[in-house]
Amino acid sequence: MAMASLLVTSWLYRFRRHAHTDGHGGVVIRPRSLYILPTRQGMLLALVLFLMLAGSINYGSNLAYLVTFLLGGIWLSAILHTWRNLLGLEIRPAQVLPVYAGQEARFCLAVTNPSSLRRFGISLRHKKLMGESADLPDEASCLLHLPIRTQHRGRLALPEVSLHTVYPFGLFHAWSYARLDTSCLVYPRPAESGDPPADSCYTSSDDGDRGVGADDFVGLRSYREGDSPRHIDWKALARERGLVSKQFGGDRTERVDLDWDLLPEVDTETRLSLLCRFILQAESQSISYGLRLPDLTIAPGMGERHKQRCLAALATFGE
Repeated sequence: MAMASLLVTSWLYRFRRHAHTDGHGGVVIRPRSLYILPTRQGMLLALVLFLMLAGSINYGSNLAYLVTFLLGGIWLSAILHTWRNLLGLEIRPAQVLPVYAGQEARFCLAVTNPSSLRRFGISLRHKKLMGESADLPDEASCLLHLPIRTQHRGRLALPEVSLHTVYPFGLFHAWSYARLDTSCLVYPRPAESGDPPADSCYTSSDDGDRGVGADDFVGLRSYREGDSPRHIDWKALARERGLVSKQFGGDRTERVDLDWDLLPEVDTETRLSLLCRFILQAESQSISYGLRLPDLTIAPGMGERHKQRCLAALATFGE
């Protein structure tokens, strides 16, 4: 029985209308890709109008006829306005920031109104999951976000989404399905504890500004949690320049190589979680680090781009 239901659902899904692609990675909502049905309030008003019409016929009241047909005209005109509120809108994928497994991936879509008509109450959805809503002025664009909870590392593709509206009176519900080729990179969840699978080594540094010494003052940086109170520049704080820490260097630079083979004998996902934690830990301590995986080796480095490259390698490991 379950298999038959699944086959029927799959067969009906093939005939579902979707917004047409524009050839540049986006979609455009055309008339044949729109659905429209009465809402609960619309069905209730239709029932009330039917009862009013029956009463008008029974009692022959001209005033009752006038009110019935006036409300009926509003009910019918709402169909056109609700349908036109979505017609012609363009949807394009925007930048999606990477997240860690277990966090919400905030997919960002740019919705453009190319016409001279204002659009109201445009909302983004995925099944029962509600995204953001916005009003669109004429010939303008806005960004709508759809949060989706992640569970596993890797590339999370944007599922089928839909644009909804119930404008102007909430009597009708119009929507259109859209498929967009975009994804979010999901990093492994950082492990809570563990020791780095490598020994620290030191290399010479003529500049003295990348070292681990404590003698030479090399500048200021933003305060980080765990910094010693003795290194905080209290004078800068008194001058309302924010909380900054003094940075000292020496004549040597610490470097660690995070090696997959030196990890304990645990499953793959646990190893990736440990490496993720070590990368974040080394970055927060301004330690140069490299990464060695069975199929990839990344030279030592520091900085946001280096961190993202290493985390991306962990996220896509085995793909």
